[in-house]
Formats: sequence, structure tokens, C-alpha cells
Amino acid sequence: MKILFLDWGAFGKEPCIKALEEMGHEIIRFIHDDYHERISEDFDKAFDECVKTNGVRACFSFNFYPVMAEGAHRNSIKYISYVYDSPLVNVFSYKILYPENYCFLFDYALYERLRKGGIKTVYYMPLCAEVFDGCGTASSHFKEYKSDISFVGSLYNEDHNFYERMEKKLDSYTKGYLEGIMESQLKVYGFPFIEDMLDEDIMKAMYEALPYDPPFDGAQSREYIYANYFLARKMTQTERIRTLSAVADRHELYLYTVDKNAGIKGAVNKGSVDYYDQMPYVFANSRINLNITLRSIYSGIPLRAFDIMGCGGFLMTNYQEDFLRHFTPGEEFVYYESTDDLLSKIDYYLSHESERRDIALAGHEAIRKQHTFAIRMKEIFDVVFCE
Repeated sequence: MKILFLDWGAFGKEPCIKALEEMGHEIIRFIHDDYHERISEDFDKAFDECVKTNGVRACFSFNFYPVMAEGAHRNSIKYISYVYDSPLVNVFSYKILYPENYCFLFDYALYERLRKGGIKTVYYMPLCAEVFDGCGTASSHFKEYKSDISFVGSLYNEDHNFYERMEKKLDSYTKGYLEGIMESQLKVYGFPFIEDMLDEDIMKAMYEALPYDPPFDGAQSREYIYANYFLARKMTQTERIRTLSAVADRHELYLYTVDKNAGIKGAVNKGSVDYYDQMPYVFANSRINLNITLRSIYSGIPLRAFDIMGCGGFLMTNYQEDFLRHFTPGEEFVYYESTDDLLSKIDYYLSHESERRDIALAGHEAIRKQHTFAIRMKEIFDVVFCE
């Protein structure tokens, strides 16, 4: 089958394409700058021409794009989207209702929310990983990336973040209220309630401080936008800085982040690492790899967690409900429920090397047997073409 593949800088696109080709499909890479636009005549023209010229029967993209959904609907071909970002306001576009859509969501709680809202074109599908072997102690990069504990990811501390821009103009009551509900949410995993706490007066104050209007063609509320694009990122910033500071106060911590000046006292800031050429060695040669999930991911397993296990790394993560759907805690990964719990478990696994290695190996094998791109693409295509 000929498949139009939206070619943008998505993580994992090459192993995904390889898996599809090994299934016997012919991939037509489609590149256009307007893929993220809601309306684009140039995109529509190029898309239609590509479909008709190549005899395309389906199209595929990482994440869901309304302009792609419109093109698939217009040409009566199936549109397969595999979402790995959260939040992703695009999934609230009315165009997701087109019958040609098969939108696979990695966050079960979001999937359930949309399904209960009457959207039948969404499906739950966890993410996956490319399996890397030989990145550990036997590799030439062992000494370069060897550490007790590492964290790879953003601290969300950029000056241009929505919350920081809004905060400067908030009245004292609204600011205090938001700080209070964020502090409360930070104490709770698995039950997001921030969106429900944004009443009419709070929303009015936030909007006046920094106006943000949802896209014109979607069902998402302003509460959803402010909760997930403004407050969730601020909570993640706070949580990551506090958690990493607590870890660095007691242990060797290597921090791999875009901000080379990130101030985590005691941590060794190594700067950013390339996703393909360097990151696998970080994961394989760190005794403990920390995952601190973005707070807008309600229950899903983030891509970072799959990547860690796919490289043979030991994963220690905050609690996310979907982990328990696919992995066994204490055998294939370890989760923590508070900072004190995290510090206690770090102490334990750094002093129980054999047990730590066994868990890392079991997690690696779980990815190999159940969560590769080849396996996931087959599962997705079985839903699309065999339902």
C-alpha cells in the first residue's frame, strides 16, 4: 500500500518508516511548511497532487493535524495519526470527527475523555521505542556518559513561558489562588483537577492578564488551554527543579538540558544531547535515569520512559497510571510517589546493584518483546484495516 507520510522533525520517524516498509508498504514522504496551519490553500493543493500522482491509499503523521484530516476527507483516504505530545489542542478540532480519521492517543485518560464526549475516531495506543543494544559498559562512550543518576529534559524555565508572562499582570488574589491550586496538584499524582478549579472570575483575570483564544475550529475550552498550556508547564517547572535539587543535594546528578545555565545546585549541567547519537548512551550508562512527567500528561507513559528502557537504562519515574497497564513495577521499572519516596528508592537501588541491573534488563526485554515500532505499527494497522 502507498502511504503518504507527513515528514516533519518528529522523534522516531525513521524507525517508524522502516517498520512500515518492512510491513510491505511504500512510503511517500510529504513535506510542507503549512502542516501546522488550520487552513492552507497551498498545503491542500500540494497534498491533493501528491495523493493523486502517487495513488496514495492512506496518510500517516505523528500527532494529529486538522489540515491533514481535511485533505484525507477530501480525497476519501484513511488518516492515521499517532499522538505523542501532550497537551495537543489539535485533537479538539471538529475535523477529528471525520470518518476517515484513526487518531491513536498515548494517554488513556485523554482517550477516555474524548470517547465519553462522543468522539469515536480516537483509539488508545501506548508509545513505543527503538531498541538499542551495546550502548552500555562495553561501548566506547561508557566513560563519557557514566553517572549515578541522570535526568534528560527541559526545566521549562524559559522567560517566554506563558505563565511567567501572565504572572506579571495578575492581581494578588488571582496569583495567590493559582499558586495554591498548583501546590495542591503537585501533591497528587493520577488525578488532575486544575481545570475544574478555574472558575469564571479566575478565568476572567487570567484572560485579562494574558489573552489567549482557542482555535476557531475546535471544542476545547479556555479552561483547558490555561490549565494545560499555562499552569501545567509551570507546575512541571516547579516540580522538576525541586525534585532535581533534592536529588543533587544527596547524590551525583548529571543534568542534560537545553538551558546550560540552569541553576540546580550540586548538579553537573552537561547541556543538551542529540536524541539519536548521544541520548542512548546517557540512558545506558546512567545507573538511574529519572523521568518527571509533564503535568499535562494525565495518565500516559511519556516517550522518554520508553526511550530509557529501549536503551537498556534503569527507569525511575513518578507514578503514572498507564505504566501499570503495560509494565510490572519493581520488576521492569520503579516508580515513586513523593520526593521522600524517590530519595529512599535512590538510596536503595544505588546500594543493590544486582537488583538494579535485573530490573533494567527486564525493562529492556519488555520493550523488545512488546513495544517496538514494528509491533506498534502492526497493532495500529490491524485496527485501521481489520476492524
